[in-house]
Amino acid sequence: MRRESKAVMVGGVQIGGGAPVVVQSMTKTDTENVDETVAQVDKMIEAGCEIVRIAVPNPEAAEALKEIRKRVTIPIVADIHFHYKLALMALDAGVDKLRINPGNIGAIERVRTVVRAAESQSVPIRIGVNGGSLEKDLLEKYGTATPEAMVESGLRHIRILEDLGFSDTIISLKASDVRRTVEAYRLMAEKVDYPLHLGVTEAGTPFGGTIKSAMGLGILLYDGIGDTIRVSLAAEPDEEIRVGWEILKSLELRNRGVTVVACPTCGRLAVDDFVGIVTEIERRLQHVEEPLHLSIMGCAVNGPGEAHDSQLGVTFGRQVGMIFKDGVPMRRVSGEDIVEEFVKEVEILRKEGKDESLAREDKPLVQIG
Repeated sequence: MRRESKAVMVGGVQIGGGAPVVVQSMTKTDTENVDETVAQVDKMIEAGCEIVRIAVPNPEAAEALKEIRKRVTIPIVADIHFHYKLALMALDAGVDKLRINPGNIGAIERVRTVVRAAESQSVPIRIGVNGGSLEKDLLEKYGTATPEAMVESGLRHIRILEDLGFSDTIISLKASDVRRTVEAYRLMAEKVDYPLHLGVTEAGTPFGGTIKSAMGLGILLYDGIGDTIRVSLAAEPDEEIRVGWEILKSLELRNRGVTVVACPTCGRLAVDDFVGIVTEIERRLQHVEEPLHLSIMGCAVNGPGEAHDSQLGVTFGRQVGMIFKDGVPMRRVSGEDIVEEFVKEVEILRKEGKDESLAREDKPLVQIG
């Protein structure tokens, strides 16, 4: 059962309030380079990004947001640290959310100015607590960045906004390790009903970072905690998005694109370069948005059974593949042609699905009574 949280709108995307868990990521270009930033966002959207965060470190970046906002089709979050005027410039540029910690931007009048501007434009604020940059007094009190210290920091920032009558708020509590991240979110989930943005910050390389993110986010999401996620990897942002979607798909929280069941292989393997075949099929199908379940099996032991549960499957004999559709054998193909032929069958399946959808849309409504 998912934790109940209030609904917050980020542009046209709802976070919390029972909405599906939203996948977001952050650009890694120089924001001042509008063309590169927009091009990167376009790749992110293709991978399934639903909200994009963009760093705003200086006035030039804030100014560039005006043109970026015109050319980007998904909600934009302006990532602000310390400088309240950059937040105001970002709001003027038309961003859909601010990521800013109110306790870090100076006097209460500055905070009030930002809050009133955000309020007037119906722009929410994400409070982002990071285990690596907690307030000095909290580090002295707790000795280190414990989950309790992170939650206390978050509650401070929340109170500042609440005292100003602002509650259109989202919260994140990120550490670079799984244990602290999980414990901090669990503690905060018991104290407030604001939507929670999940992430293991600075998780690492695509290999190690994916494991840490899957563990941290997976534990919380399985417990019903979390309304939006960002996977933080030392990799391109579209890779972060793909990992995020796989986490959600594995928990059956969202369904998008191709899910491939592939055997781990053993001594019964009946085809050369099985791993290369699976990898190439996945690469060729990255553009697919429709949820499709595929199986690629290296021998006939488990292959037919897995193919029965897949929309399309292939099982290998000696350098020969048998393609299955809905568990029924379709045709044999040579091993060297399997990637091309399997991808063709997937595209045919997609077209059939689109034709069926159009047929349903064209069917006239029948009113009774």
